[in-house]
Amino acid sequence: MLFNSVSFAVFLVAVLCVYWAASKLLPRAQNLIILAASYLFYGMWDWRFLGLLVLGTLVDYLVALALGRATGPGRRKALLWSDVVFNLALLGFFKYFGFFLDSIADLLGLFGMTVNPTTMTIILPVGISYYTFKKLSYVIDVHDRRVEPERDPVAFFGFVAFFSQILAGPIDRATTLLPQFRQRRVFDELLFRDGTRQILAGFLKKLVFADNLLPLVNDIFTNHGQYDGLTIVIGVFFAAMQIYCDFSGYSDIAIGVGKLLGFRIIPNFAFPYFSRDIAEFWRRWHISLSTWLRDYLYVPLCGPKPTRNRKGFFIVVTFTLCGLWHGPNWRFIFWGFLHGLYFLPMTLKRRHHRFIGTPAKGRLIPSIRETRAMALTFLGTSVAWVFFMGESFTQAFGVLGRIFIQPFQGLDYSAYLPLLAGCLALLCLEWLQREKEYFLQIERFPRAARWGIYCALIIVILVFGAFGSTEFLYTQF
Repeated sequence: MLFNSVSFAVFLVAVLCVYWAASKLLPRAQNLIILAASYLFYGMWDWRFLGLLVLGTLVDYLVALALGRATGPGRRKALLWSDVVFNLALLGFFKYFGFFLDSIADLLGLFGMTVNPTTMTIILPVGISYYTFKKLSYVIDVHDRRVEPERDPVAFFGFVAFFSQILAGPIDRATTLLPQFRQRRVFDELLFRDGTRQILAGFLKKLVFADNLLPLVNDIFTNHGQYDGLTIVIGVFFAAMQIYCDFSGYSDIAIGVGKLLGFRIIPNFAFPYFSRDIAEFWRRWHISLSTWLRDYLYVPLCGPKPTRNRKGFFIVVTFTLCGLWHGPNWRFIFWGFLHGLYFLPMTLKRRHHRFIGTPAKGRLIPSIRETRAMALTFLGTSVAWVFFMGESFTQAFGVLGRIFIQPFQGLDYSAYLPLLAGCLALLCLEWLQREKEYFLQIERFPRAARWGIYCALIIVILVFGAFGSTEFLYTQF
């Protein structure tokens, strides 16, 4: 059941009606309704993996309770590592088993040894990368005494399986989301309206931009030998916009759905293409994952008193593992490694906090220095996206090489102009709203202006939207 499907719209309306109606009669039923709806939502993807989700959640629930009772540091550490190994073993088996077997076989083949790994098709449970990280952060926080173990199983199981987040995040923390499950949610009209606006913004990004851009990107990348450099540059720009609109559009819908149910979910994007260096980019892109990797991987690896070289080494390791988290493919690993190399000079020179806050704050036009910094950062991330979006290394290098081999042939570019203008218009809207959570946060506009904008966007979606229930890219990870 995709967010951009009629079945989800029917499901969401039914859940909202039951949820808010039952809340008036039985306040404690809220979490039970969330849990039942989440399991129904997940089960409609594949009922076979619902048992895996329940089992994994039960293990984390019991380990956290045991950590709450344990006092000895040795026992607490043993409980923590048993849970970490359990979760990573499940994730590793379902997501990486075949990849590692094939990689080992390829490596041995370089030395003349022929190995035929056992062929076994392993279906990837949807959302496992996201809910595994959510559960792990909870158990680690309980071990480090940042949160108390949750004793209410309905609240905890609902927190893990929350249907708004389970497919592709945001990867919310127990410190921010679990307390909201412990409290009764009261209907907040302003929050409900805000959620509706954010969902509308998400559908605009997904249906009008991401799903219309994807066929063009696939065509240009697949047939790059037939196009000139200018067309390839347009294709690379479209690829950067496609992945941004697809994933940030998903996050807007997920966060908006949470608001409809009375939850405040952490932001996952903060206008990342206005970043002035790669460090700021990762503070604005997939925020829930980047902060998770920082707090639960990079900082522990560096230790309490890291040297500059140790920080530099582990920043590259962390980004490489970030690429591996995205999927069992060497292109993703290289994409992460490339970002680690981008980040390395700033880490070594301690310049990764140069740009904090809103770009060109209080000004409509950025300075020349800011413009240059944003352009270079966008260029670097766009080059990396070629490896992320390409089907192979050969294709990725071919796309980039074509820019210089045949820069300009005077081809017909008219087919790209409507979407090119649309992307630039979206970026302009986001620039004007860059101090907000999302570009359609216009609650202070006059009512007539607000409704005029809403109606215009709905018309744009209905007329230009690519309706076909295309899967969100990040649900594959």
